[in-house]
Amino acid sequence: MILVFGKTGQVARELATLSGDVTCLDRAQADLSVPGACDAAIRAARPDAVINAGAFTDVDGAETQVALATRINGAAPGEMGRACADLDIPLVQISTDYVFDGSGHAPRLPEDPTGPLGVYGASKLEGETAVSDSGCRHAILRTSWVFSAHGENFVKTMLRLGAERELLRVVADQIGGPTPASVIAAACLTMVQGLRVGAPSGIHHLSGRPDISWAGFARAVFDVAGLDCKVEDITTADWPTPAVRPANSRLDCTSLMAVFGIARPDWRDGLRAVIKS
Repeated sequence: MILVFGKTGQVARELATLSGDVTCLDRAQADLSVPGACDAAIRAARPDAVINAGAFTDVDGAETQVALATRINGAAPGEMGRACADLDIPLVQISTDYVFDGSGHAPRLPEDPTGPLGVYGASKLEGETAVSDSGCRHAILRTSWVFSAHGENFVKTMLRLGAERELLRVVADQIGGPTPASVIAAACLTMVQGLRVGAPSGIHHLSGRPDISWAGFARAVFDVAGLDCKVEDITTADWPTPAVRPANSRLDCTSLMAVFGIARPDWRDGLRAVIKS
């Protein structure tokens, strides 16, 4: 049995549909903000592996809820890692492109220097470090721009606003790879199996191809959905937010293919699937 922290999030919901060997825990069953809760849940369940799909994902809210974001995204994964090390079971930890500073134009490699711009990225980086230091067999999967038919995400927001308005102003100077949650979930299951049979611990990247701006992604959403909504390109400066977003979210995903045989997906396939669902 694979124990999954998180139940209502995008990746957790996809995991539940992909495998009958998955048990997903909600906040009532394992509150990541409570010290000891993750350790107790793992030891009680005695799973074969753990996937952490739970996180504090409110990027702007993290700027004012530093302690809570750091506890959930930083301390809790370390607690999971130590429990997994004691039980000799693998852990897959989902992380983010926000651990980088967003500079330059080249896709970031897993071993490239980090430099988060805000609390959310810093808390996720703390979680990565805690898992790596725990001594468990692990795979850290950094991903970006996650979308699905579930929860709150850019695609669902664009579908709603695109049906209501004739024009939307969307940021065009942030570039990244949209990633279907279903692909992330499938990758997590593959990585669990790889760790079980001896794949080395490490950090990997997974994002959809081709890289695109938020404005370009919005146009793709409207095109697939058949919505007659125009997109006006704007800059990040035109749309200020409490937390700074990375301008360059491009991720180099070659190590994921080399170690686990997982190819970088075409996000357009995932987009069509989500809109038709």
